[in-house]
Amino acid sequence: MDLAFHAYALLFGAGLLGGFIDSIAGGGGLITVPALLWAGLPPQLALGTNKAQSSFGTAMSVSRYAQAGLVAWPEVRLATVLSFLGSMAGAYVLTLIGNDALKKVIPWMLLGVVVYVMASPRLGSTATRARMGVVLYSWVFGLTLGFYDGFFGPGTGAFWILSLVTLLGQELTRANAFTKVVNLASNLGSLVVFACLGHVAPWVALAMIGGQLIGARLGSGLVLKHGAGLIRGVFLAVVLTLILKLLWPA
Repeated sequence: MDLAFHAYALLFGAGLLGGFIDSIAGGGGLITVPALLWAGLPPQLALGTNKAQSSFGTAMSVSRYAQAGLVAWPEVRLATVLSFLGSMAGAYVLTLIGNDALKKVIPWMLLGVVVYVMASPRLGSTATRARMGVVLYSWVFGLTLGFYDGFFGPGTGAFWILSLVTLLGQELTRANAFTKVVNLASNLGSLVVFACLGHVAPWVALAMIGGQLIGARLGSGLVLKHGAGLIRGVFLAVVLTLILKLLWPA
């Protein structure tokens, strides 16, 4: 896609900011998807290109968290595979029927997440007893949240983090690392579908990937330094912004 130089420069900046936010608490798409639409990409092409560029930033975050010992691979492996498969199905269904109905429901679900987190100030500050086995959890949330990420997407990271803290008893930093692994899988799964249908603009994605890698490295570094307190603050800010963005058209 032929864009002016300043457009590519702004998309690089959007990738950097999106990667930074996404590596801390998810929600980088709040920056990158509007930037792609501003650049003139049709919605389907914008979504596919966003999955392509964000996958690189998420991969950077996964690498940083894995090196720090925050990723328990035996625990996350099944959820990763199921998230990949679920997102492929979700992206394919999206190309057939659209997702308008979810735009009315999801903001209220996310508002429930915000209220719950704000009412539980110590939520995720330390590990607690798991309420669900990891295998059952992986099947339920790997398929459903994977499908949701491919079909709609906004708030996926919030739902992952909240479920990991409340059901698997994970501390916020480890929950965030787990979330990045399964988000990478769902990004790649839906990207396969979008790419096969020609809904990826390679040069636009390439311009944003450089920014994503820088932003994700900076953001994940802050998480490793400041831990759960930083994640909680950014998490609430991102989810509240996402709620407002989804409700604004109404």
